[in-house]
Amino acid sequence: MSCCSCEEKKIDYEKLDQLLAPYQGQPSALIEVLHRAQELVGYLPKEVQIRIADALGVSLGEVYAVVSFYSHFSIKPKGKYRISLCKGTACYVKGSPDVLEKIEHQLGIKAGDSTDDGLFSLEVVRCLGACGLGPVMTVNENAHGLLKPDKAVDIIENYRQQ
Repeated sequence: MSCCSCEEKKIDYEKLDQLLAPYQGQPSALIEVLHRAQELVGYLPKEVQIRIADALGVSLGEVYAVVSFYSHFSIKPKGKYRISLCKGTACYVKGSPDVLEKIEHQLGIKAGDSTDDGLFSLEVVRCLGACGLGPVMTVNENAHGLLKPDKAVDIIENYRQQ
């Protein structure tokens, strides 16, 4: 099952306003502010984007354009464990589609979604820079290579037990 609002983090607007205060009226700080806000909140929902737009003196459309352009930014909550599976050419020909299918089945979600319990989110990326170890996935910042579908399932189950 996919979710739209799994265990959404309550937004601490006081901390967000403190974060934004030094950037008042500085549209050139947009990307830096988006990074900091996402670190604070965990993702960039519309309410946060509105506050950022107001603080920097830019339109909500400008903020959303940047958020939707860069894959690092997310408008949906991410799981505690963020799984990124490479589907670049090297990983693809070495079997990443089979790994993806197995992970989606195991977690009950599709790429781009998070589990209802907020534990896992799954995304597909074009390259993780470890082509010689393909197929490759990262769980948060930890890389796992030479994947086979069952090995990927075992890795995810190890994270579930933590």
